[in-house]
Amino acid sequence: MACQSTSDGLAKRALVDKPDLVGTSQPFASEAIYFLMTDRFVDGDPNNNYEEQGGDYPTWEGKLEGPNGQVAYVGYMGGDFQGVLNNADYFVDLGFSAVWMTPIVDNPDQAFAGGEPIEFGGMFKDGNKTGYHGYWASNFYKEDEHLVSSGLDYAALNHALAEKGLKTILDVVANHGSPSFTMTIDQPKFGELYDIEGNLVADHQNLDPTKLSQDEPLHDFFHDYPDILQLSNLDDTNPAVQDYLINSYLHWIDKGAAAFRIDTIKHVPHRFWRIMADRIREKHPDFFIFSESYDYNANFIAQHTLPKNGGISVLDFPGQAAMTKVFENPESDFAELEGYLHLTHGPYHNVYELTTFYDNHDMSRMNADDMGFVNAHNWLFTTRGIPVVYQGSEFGYMRGTSEHMGNRNYIGQERLDAGKQHVIYRELKNIANVRKTLPALQRGLQINLELSGQTASFYRVVDTADNQQIALVLLNKGDAPADFEVSDMLQAGLWMEQLSGVKQNVTEVLKTQVKPHGVQVWVLNEGVTDPDLLRASIDAVKYR
Repeated sequence: MACQSTSDGLAKRALVDKPDLVGTSQPFASEAIYFLMTDRFVDGDPNNNYEEQGGDYPTWEGKLEGPNGQVAYVGYMGGDFQGVLNNADYFVDLGFSAVWMTPIVDNPDQAFAGGEPIEFGGMFKDGNKTGYHGYWASNFYKEDEHLVSSGLDYAALNHALAEKGLKTILDVVANHGSPSFTMTIDQPKFGELYDIEGNLVADHQNLDPTKLSQDEPLHDFFHDYPDILQLSNLDDTNPAVQDYLINSYLHWIDKGAAAFRIDTIKHVPHRFWRIMADRIREKHPDFFIFSESYDYNANFIAQHTLPKNGGISVLDFPGQAAMTKVFENPESDFAELEGYLHLTHGPYHNVYELTTFYDNHDMSRMNADDMGFVNAHNWLFTTRGIPVVYQGSEFGYMRGTSEHMGNRNYIGQERLDAGKQHVIYRELKNIANVRKTLPALQRGLQINLELSGQTASFYRVVDTADNQQIALVLLNKGDAPADFEVSDMLQAGLWMEQLSGVKQNVTEVLKTQVKPHGVQVWVLNEGVTDPDLLRASIDAVKYR
């Protein structure tokens, strides 16, 4: 009895002085992100396809043929802003609240005549490819003609999506423009940069970087050494380049961009990103920025998240590796996922602000069966971080394929509509819409109970002036039903399961059975009073 009294006394003192129990107060943590490659999503307006563009270096389709009738494409295929807007209800119904689109800026109007020719299944070659993906900017201030329609530019798209409750994330680049040398002829727009008025401000002139001249003002925007393939290597130390890029980002925020995803962030020094982040947040406090630092070393990518380096979140690549390992293999162990979470003593500034994913456009799509995708989504939408799902993965599209084997193949309206009947889609819609309504899943501290074998159980806790909620998540990735009896740190009260509406008035133990490849989210809408859960939550705040 003396021990119990001591425990109760400590808990009462903790209640008096307890901090806000929350993983992050960043507003964007409430979002769930649908990632699409605009050109490869849906063609909503055939009038902007420009199928005859490029002359001797055509930009339309660019088919790559592989074995057994397989095809991939390196040209434009028609996706545009209208196709995105036409599917606003699709995103909302599926449970998403933000749409990340590949860069929207103007790219060259021909296929690249330099480099090594790309082939089916090839990598690290840009020859004969086009800027359909948007990452080969020739003007950081101008929208690409393949995306806009009459009356629907980027600002109008953002306004229309906002009316549906959707935010847009703009994909931005700083380390490179378009391919800039090794061309058989000096192709227009390649290696060139234009300003907001349409004036030429930089031109690589089809020269090897080592041949750029300090006496030529049009070369000032570039480093005199290469970086990625034949892409122009922008000089981030040049104040004129800094102004050009950062002012372009501010321009698109004024047009309605709600957040940024930074491409290839590790190719530009932290110094530039600190300057960029400070200038943006001076005008737009709390503006959310996350980035691609394509590396599986958590200690390395975590450096971007530190305030001294700009406080920029990252895509959780170590998490991606762990998730594909587990969810591609039905016999895997949930315990293999615990390490990447870094819930205690982690290297990140705030682990709850990471964007989490299992595949994207730059890697092979996850090669799981249907239930592997279902299990992945149940995990992704209940654990810490901001979930991201790549277009088509909601119905297992082109699973297992890499970039030039079909990963980026066109979706289209017909395929998108048919996907609504897929089991992956249906189960994703269920759990994504649960997360959409629960502050605990969006921003709550994660406190693991057990991750072992085919089952996992953990709490998500938020206790602030605005929200008091405890969620108990139970996961089963096995083929048989799983019985759960939870008593550790379990707070007494009326708990309700969010997918079924079932209620339990719990005093000591919560008992339930989770279906095969299922998830249950039990919620108690109260502040934390259980002594053990309170102690664990306060400890978790220290390491977030």
